[in-house]
Amino acid sequence: MRILVLCTGNSCRSQMAQGYLQHFAGKRAEVYSAGVETHGVNPRAIAIMKEDGIDISRHTSNNVDEYRDLAFDHVITVCDNAKERCPWFPTTAQKHHHNFTDPAKATGNEAEIMAEFRRVRDEIKAYCRNFIAQHA
Repeated sequence: MRILVLCTGNSCRSQMAQGYLQHFAGKRAEVYSAGVETHGVNPRAIAIMKEDGIDISRHTSNNVDEYRDLAFDHVITVCDNAKERCPWFPTTAQKHHHNFTDPAKATGNEAEIMAEFRRVRDEIKAYCRNFIAQHA
């Protein structure tokens, strides 16, 4: 099974989802993530995933066009912007959507920002666990 996770900048939400989907699926799936733009992997996303034992430090920020020639079984959009801007794929992939809040837009002091990253991480983790249980 091949899964693509899409968001706007491929820096936070899709990176976290890729990490969790791969963790929960193990060898049952190949998981990719991409954005309609590329913003680099957010250091806070790397840090809070590491807290939960998932290493995304080697992930790269990829543009969705890089995967145009791959056949996917599932395409998951994790923000409304990506869903609206998601390019047409010549694929029979099932499309899924869940709009997660963008933790990169959190404001406040560092502790408040990190709390928002953790909150979104935990939502993404639960979604990914359920997704793999249903589809893998």
